Amino acid sequence: MLTADERARYDRQIMLKGIGEEGQEKLRRAKVFIAGAGGLGSPASLYLAAAGVGTIRLVDQDRVELSNLNRQILHGDEDIGERKVDSAREKLNQLYPSLNIEAIAETISEDNVSQLVAGCDLIVDAMDNLPTRYLLNKAAIVKNIPFFHGAVYGFEGRAMTIIPGKSACLWCVYQGRVTRGKFPVIGVAPAVIGCIQATEAIKYIVGIGELLTNQLLIYDGLTMELTKVTVQPDPNCQHCSHLFSSDKE
Repeated sequence: MLTADERARYDRQIMLKGIGEEGQEKLRRAKVFIAGAGGLGSPASLYLAAAGVGTIRLVDQDRVELSNLNRQILHGDEDIGERKVDSAREKLNQLYPSLNIEAIAETISEDNVSQLVAGCDLIVDAMDNLPTRYLLNKAAIVKNIPFFHGAVYGFEGRAMTIIPGKSACLWCVYQGRVTRGKFPVIGVAPAVIGCIQATEAIKYIVGIGELLTNQLLIYDGLTMELTKVTVQPDPNCQHCSHLFSSDKE
């Protein structure tokens, strides 16, 4: 049951058709894994916390640097040198004292990814490199956990929702391609994409609306265009093709 304070805090979203008190309780019970406490992880975690998600497991091994501050809005000058997960936990708990934050300062690797995501209801991809995204994608498929992808470059961004066994996965889209090195980004791009990821996660938890499954949403901030590209599960995908094989039918 929601408390009186919770009813007051979430009054406007409880009014929404499809949420109500039941949906709000679903949000409170949800446990969300966020990979990265940077440009995407900052807005995603802020808005998931604001919506009333009960537990956020935030994983990032980096420390705050001055060059992060144009886009990573959970951190400020006073946090330079501090671990990002500690800085993020402090800010989020100041804003939302009831939020349970599991802050883990580790590098996501093939050895620990399964353990890190264990027990979570969904995974938000707020990383900045494809190799780690592929690790998370595979772990999501193995553990049957919905995976919410987001990526940015300059003024552009992409988002896609992956439901294992029901939609194309990240490997289906990018086919194992890898890009490395420093890339340009303006802070408003991850703000937009992180909010889209949070929106998708909220919709999934509550069970309303249409998700970005089998669709890659492409955002262009310079032209203010949103484009949806239809994608389908790759029958030869290294990560998910076994979920769609004929012997499963």
